[in-house]
Amino acid sequence: MTNGGLHTEFDDADESPGLLLWQVTNRWQAAQRAALAPFDLTHVQFVLLAALTWLTGRSGGDPVTQRDVADQAATDPMMTSQVLRTLEQKGLLERHDHPTDKRAKSLLPTEAGAALVNRAIGAVEGCDREFFEPLGDQTSRFTAALRRLRDRDSD
Repeated sequence: MTNGGLHTEFDDADESPGLLLWQVTNRWQAAQRAALAPFDLTHVQFVLLAALTWLTGRSGGDPVTQRDVADQAATDPMMTSQVLRTLEQKGLLERHDHPTDKRAKSLLPTEAGAALVNRAIGAVEGCDREFFEPLGDQTSRFTAALRRLRDRDSD
């Protein structure tokens, strides 16, 4: 059998934006895992707890649901449910009956959960500053480009 090689449009793997994004994402995730290890949080646990805490602070007292958290974090609802259950078992959030929707639960970070995520966000943002530092003054353009990619299907 003859191996004809990889039939790709790129002369070099470093020309593939998808491959580069995957490689950079893997490195960034490893850095975030290390930053969050002292807090006993996975990155997705941090993101969901941060989203819940942020939404709760801006809700004006209105209930925050699992769907709200999943939408804010852009995560799969089933995975969100599983992770929120883990956070509840850790004592970092509470579920209450929703006041108007019998099918939904209202979520609140516990005092311990809000305190933990507010300590952890310093480590996460510090990790981001260090990771993206090589971009220098191009960081805001890079962030804007990422938003364009994230939002392109929702237009």
